[in-house]
Amino acid sequence: MPEHSFTVNGRQVTVDIEDDVRMLWVLRDVLGVTGPKYGCGINVCKACTSHYNGRAFNPCSVPVSKIGPDDEITTIEGLADTAPGEDLHPMQEAWLEHDVAQCGYCQPGQIMAAVDLVKKVHAEGRDLTDADIDTNMRNVCRCGTYYRIRQAMKDGAERMKGMKKGG
Repeated sequence: MPEHSFTVNGRQVTVDIEDDVRMLWVLRDVLGVTGPKYGCGINVCKACTSHYNGRAFNPCSVPVSKIGPDDEITTIEGLADTAPGEDLHPMQEAWLEHDVAQCGYCQPGQIMAAVDLVKKVHAEGRDLTDADIDTNMRNVCRCGTYYRIRQAMKDGAERMKGMKKGG
């Protein structure tokens, strides 16, 4: 089988697996990184949202052959490491403070997508707006906690202002 090397949550890994296996299965079944959830497998529900080289992506739709040795995947398990000196990433703290999760299944993907959106908005030199959330957040929450997600995103965005680039 082909070998594929890349970085996951700051750790260099190599897997022996067929080129067409989706990254979600590599993360969950081969590497034991279970934060990204399987929801649909077709890039619709976004439960698996993680970061690929610092930007949101959905590993259910990306074959391992598209990931190279210089690429870095960050999942919810590694997100806190992007906030040096903190136990949790500021967005994770906001999620807890606003009691967002009910079942919790979609929350890792929601948080990873929220962090990506806030980084994008802050890089543009502006604050997160309702329009940004309405236009860009496509993650499905079957429990319907969208109001609390929105509140946590706004709070997390404020908390992220003090972070250095990259988190």
